[in-house]
Amino acid sequence: MRAPAAAFVLQARCRADNDTVRVGFTASRQVGNAAERNRVRRRLREVVRLAGADTLQAGHDYVLVGRRAALNRPFGEMMQDLAMAVQRIHAAAREGTGGALKRPLHEAGSLAGKGSLPARKPPQAVRSER
Repeated sequence: MRAPAAAFVLQARCRADNDTVRVGFTASRQVGNAAERNRVRRRLREVVRLAGADTLQAGHDYVLVGRRAALNRPFGEMMQDLAMAVQRIHAAAREGTGGALKRPLHEAGSLAGKGSLPARKPPQAVRSER
């Protein structure tokens, strides 16, 4: 399951056991150079450390994928983002939606329930007059 936030994307997976919480941190090269990526990961680690044991649920694996916005986002807002992302993930798990938290497809662009793509009309010949 995924829950995007401004400074990170939280991914979670429920394990079969009720063992301790496991958390991973990552930042791709798109975030910036090595120093910036390390700073993002340090900030994410501190957010999780300060979040407390009641925020993350036992028996789950979490991965925080850092975004460039984590470099300048106020720390208090990152804490709130984490709490909201965890709530969204566990609410989706309770509802049984699973998978990524996505918005429904727009009706005009959705192919859901239509079976296959509509047939294309053959191109018409263009006739020029001289």
